[in-house]
Amino acid sequence: MKSTAQPRPSRRNRSGPAIGHSSAPENPIPTSAQHDSDVPAPRPQIGVSIEAATLAPGAERAGCLSPPPQPDAGLAELIDRAAHAMQARRTLGLSPASMGLAAADWWTHVAASPGKRLALAGNAFRDAAIYAEYCARAMAHRPGMRDTANCIAATPNDRRFADPGWQRYPFNLLQQAFLLQEDWWRNATSGVRGVSRHHEQVVAFAARQWLDMLAPTNSPLTNPEVIDATLRTGGMNLVEGTKAWMDDLQRVMTGQPRAGAENFVPGKQVALTPGKVVFRNRLIELIQYSPTTAQVWAEPLLVVPAWIMKYYILDLSPQNSMVKYLVDQGHTVFMISWKNPGPEDRELGMDDYLALGPLAALDAVGRIQPSRKVHAIGYCLGGTLLSIAAAALAAKDDERLATVTLLASQIDFTEPGELSLFIDESEVSFLEDMMWAQGYLDTTQMAGAFEMLRSYDLIWSRITRDYLMGQRRPPNDLMAWNADATRMPARMHSEYLRSLYLNNDLAEGRWKVDGQTVTVEDVPLPWFVVGTEADHVAPWRSVYKIHLLDHSEVTFVLTSGGHNAGIVSEPGHPRRHYHWALHKHGSAFQAPEQWLEQATPEDGSWWPRWSAWLGAHSSQMTAPPRMGFAGAKPLMDAPGSYVLQR
Repeated sequence: MKSTAQPRPSRRNRSGPAIGHSSAPENPIPTSAQHDSDVPAPRPQIGVSIEAATLAPGAERAGCLSPPPQPDAGLAELIDRAAHAMQARRTLGLSPASMGLAAADWWTHVAASPGKRLALAGNAFRDAAIYAEYCARAMAHRPGMRDTANCIAATPNDRRFADPGWQRYPFNLLQQAFLLQEDWWRNATSGVRGVSRHHEQVVAFAARQWLDMLAPTNSPLTNPEVIDATLRTGGMNLVEGTKAWMDDLQRVMTGQPRAGAENFVPGKQVALTPGKVVFRNRLIELIQYSPTTAQVWAEPLLVVPAWIMKYYILDLSPQNSMVKYLVDQGHTVFMISWKNPGPEDRELGMDDYLALGPLAALDAVGRIQPSRKVHAIGYCLGGTLLSIAAAALAAKDDERLATVTLLASQIDFTEPGELSLFIDESEVSFLEDMMWAQGYLDTTQMAGAFEMLRSYDLIWSRITRDYLMGQRRPPNDLMAWNADATRMPARMHSEYLRSLYLNNDLAEGRWKVDGQTVTVEDVPLPWFVVGTEADHVAPWRSVYKIHLLDHSEVTFVLTSGGHNAGIVSEPGHPRRHYHWALHKHGSAFQAPEQWLEQATPEDGSWWPRWSAWLGAHSSQMTAPPRMGFAGAKPLMDAPGSYVLQR
């Protein structure tokens, strides 16, 4: 059936043509000669003007006939940026100033808080007494006997000490000493009056990184699992681990992907859903997938993935491909495949990503299926960009969209989760200087930040397993995709961090498109929004804020899993569940915790509910549309060429 959502009158006067229509090219398939037309006008570059150098104040009064020229602001900035870029290579992109400010804020307030220091000293003495008693009891037992009366337990998500060997003497002493120390630092870095919330989180993060590095699990001399494996295999685990380390080192030095990733090449082992590239510009390729049903829903789907990742997260292996699932349900699917930008793309900004991305793709879909509204779907950063596009279209009374689906996407960035650790004025400026030198944010720099957020899961446990246990685990399709990241242009990433993370311009009504302020409040469409329970990139409570920003019909789903695994949650996947509820137009707002108490729980994948929702907001079933533009051949087979760029 058709959507019953009623459009609301806008708070602004609508004017101007529909976005994208007036600039649609007559020839919808750009050739190499036409690519220049897609290049945005050059923006001013930072430069040095020797002629602009001014004389020192008072030089003539001092009798200097030819006073030495002073460096102008451009030269000073040039020197500073070059110095910061060199420093960033040594710090993996982390700003020493940001870390120093956080440490100074914490230490100054601790030093000025005798009560907090007294409480921490009391905790230390208490822990020492408990640990001394524990050691006495442990040593009274015969070596090897388990002592289950631990003085402290690991957190539920900490699986480092799950092996029974950690309950044997003397390894139980090492385990308990580490956990007590971890608990003391957790108390020391939290609850200090006067410390800003951001600085508190940064200090706690830094303390956790050091502790994770010093954990007894990381040494072959203090890890009982490694010792048992060494005795059992005659040291072959260390031999195999050394081979794995040397292989990884060679791959890092030569820029090759992680071991095993070569077994998951797009178009060969992953991204196998048949389709054609029907449109290309300097930033995207648009893929149209071949139908598998005799009849399809009249309204097509346009998917906008994040440009920080390759699109095939949604088209992995056939058994867990979201694209294949949607096509098999009778949906016509169009997918944006982003280019992997290089230094020549350093001046591409958010406006370019909007115009050359979802708006250009929407124009192309409209040329293939005229007079059909489109179900728009955005994942992660792609969902944020899609929200901007939907708001821009609404501001022009452009009614080409039928619905909007956001998958783990934020619009309000006041609570962005653990990524906020890397985002303040000092850190963003440092990143800008690093990107200024190379033109983009490198994939290794982004991956390092994500890995540090879960260092004992993604770094140290892998080092222990691969290099000490000699048990290299072959990657699956999701792991191989995760290693196939993309770069981000300097200007775009700077604008994204400043406008969204630092200033929250979209949620607070300051985002402009073509000079006009746009807001998602003006989007009179049904929304289907998905958050994931264990998301450290887009926390579900942050995603849930769509209820505060848009007053249309919102179907919100909270699914098990993390930022990626929660979205790639195909039917039949074991141990999956979700909650869902419909927020009707005009209904009162519910806090996230209240919503969770009242939402309907379901077992299994949320995909079937979403597919049914798309069908309910579609008009009818029809014959499949043509592949590509009338009178023109598709450019090439899916997955295209942009997805293969490294």
